[in-house]
Amino acid sequence: MAARIAIRVAVFGMALAMCGYGQTPTKQAKGKAARASAAVLGRMQNYVREPLPIVVGPTSSSRLVPEPLPAIDVLVARVQVRYDAGQENMRAGDLEKAQADFDAAVKLILASGFRADFDPRLARLFDELGEALHSGEFAANEAPEVAESETPSEPAPIEEIADLTLPAGDPRLALRAEKELISVRHDIPLTVNDSVLQYLSFFTTTHGRAIIEHGLSRAGRYNDMMRRVLREEGVPEDLMYLAQAESAFQPQAVSKAGARGIWQFMPFRGEEYGLERTYWVDERSDPEKSTRAAAQHFRDLYSMFGDWYLVMAAYNAGPVNVAKAVEHTGYADFWVLQRMHALPRQTQNYVPIIVAMALVGKDPALYGIQVDAEKPPQVDAVTLEHSIHFPLVADAAGVDADDLRLINPQLVRGITPNQPGFQLLLPAGSASAFQQNIRQVPEDKWTSWRLHSVQEGETLSDVAHRFRVTPQALETANHLEPHASVPAGFLLSVPTAPVVARVVSYRVQRGDTLEGIAERYDVTVAQLKRWNHISGSHVSRGTRLRIYAGGLPEPAARTRGKSARNAGASMEDAAARGSSAQAKTLEHRVKPGETLYSIARQYQVTVASLRESNTFLADRGLQAGDVLTIRQ
Repeated sequence: MAARIAIRVAVFGMALAMCGYGQTPTKQAKGKAARASAAVLGRMQNYVREPLPIVVGPTSSSRLVPEPLPAIDVLVARVQVRYDAGQENMRAGDLEKAQADFDAAVKLILASGFRADFDPRLARLFDELGEALHSGEFAANEAPEVAESETPSEPAPIEEIADLTLPAGDPRLALRAEKELISVRHDIPLTVNDSVLQYLSFFTTTHGRAIIEHGLSRAGRYNDMMRRVLREEGVPEDLMYLAQAESAFQPQAVSKAGARGIWQFMPFRGEEYGLERTYWVDERSDPEKSTRAAAQHFRDLYSMFGDWYLVMAAYNAGPVNVAKAVEHTGYADFWVLQRMHALPRQTQNYVPIIVAMALVGKDPALYGIQVDAEKPPQVDAVTLEHSIHFPLVADAAGVDADDLRLINPQLVRGITPNQPGFQLLLPAGSASAFQQNIRQVPEDKWTSWRLHSVQEGETLSDVAHRFRVTPQALETANHLEPHASVPAGFLLSVPTAPVVARVVSYRVQRGDTLEGIAERYDVTVAQLKRWNHISGSHVSRGTRLRIYAGGLPEPAARTRGKSARNAGASMEDAAARGSSAQAKTLEHRVKPGETLYSIARQYQVTVASLRESNTFLADRGLQAGDVLTIRQ
């Protein structure tokens, strides 16, 4: 399911890129579009049996049968049917079917060759499809593997261990433990009584050994750091074994009550000690920051109780519960409180578990425990000024995204916060590659684009298929010529999200050339000419140019049965053919019942060119009596 939602988001991004989607229709246009779609749907009940080809351009009017519906009407009706089916399935709670319906609607637009802003009805549907595909319903149903997905959590082992009912311990282990207490250094009081012996025996069983070995192996990653921080905060270093019991040293551990991280801080306790918690970051999962917070909490608890066993009990049950137990019984001694059952059951077992784990951890071989300790991570730190998601970081640095999550466990969504100066950790030796390669991706695309190193024999079409984008989008993002081949090892920028162009109004200065202006705004001369209806090779000083900085995504190159050249008035095609003829300008007064599409067919131009020549259409729909400027 995670893979499907990633594909769905990529497909929707491809639709945006292909359709060049721009402004949202006005409320008036949306209302008209809804009524028009309903009427078309009614007519289609008796009309459409097989899929009709999407044809753009003039058609013959001499027919013996009723003229088919205009292609745009057929498309809108089909998309509306799929969208309505998706909404119905969402209301019924069948999100999988709803997703399939919405995906199918997007693919219909993709296959048609029409831009999303070709018709206000299509624009409205495209808007609503975007809202539906990115809605909270789908996010709650699936855990997407893109930048906004939450890092999977691990269960807290203390919840399993502390609730076990164990038999009496093996007396032979007591003798080993007594000898260990004499021979090893420890800075918290360690003792071997019946409760501790029960857990020592459990850790020599198959189940118990697996728990202790897993935790002690992971402890190797954090042992040096934890001891240093505990020492700096002036508390016993052996308190690190609380982390073994709490989480088995797993930064993503989460308890049933919502405690998180190596030290299992509840939200309120973490905030008390300065651990930040936002949608993107949870510092309870930051190994060093949470260790320092835990050490400060230990110090505060010791100032309250003056006994390290009671500190451990208070860490588990809360200081208020321990204080009440002491007040109620009159004993400030954990073992007495345990015998009197004055503390919660889990807390009564908690302290013996810590003592047993400390004994095993100091000399695992004595208890038949084999530990292959992990090494502390070697990392580089890079400072970021913008958000970036892990897949792109992994691409640029040449590392695995899982390794990034492992060394940045506080980033619970796999994306850095939009916080200037944020430091991201990378596997040692990869920072240089990251800083070099990330330069080719625009900073505003760091949360959506990818990088891909071309493999031997791989083509742009192969890469486009893999990432669910179009070859044209790859060519545009990488400034490649159409149908260019790329060598193995070439690092491609992959625009896996819609590219939104920035509209610039530029007044031509003395000495400006079309080539220079185009280069300045990363567009082509042909695009400048098309957007501004320029037929020659020069532009007069003082002319106001409309420029889509970075360029606009182009619609599909061909529609079914008609090439893009036959389908619409492409100024770029005219320029490529060397045409120097002046554009012919006409005026047309709109008659009742006429549409932009019917007028475009009449004059053999595109709806897009009509909109470009009549900017007032961006603010309202077409009305009878309007006088349109038509450039042929």
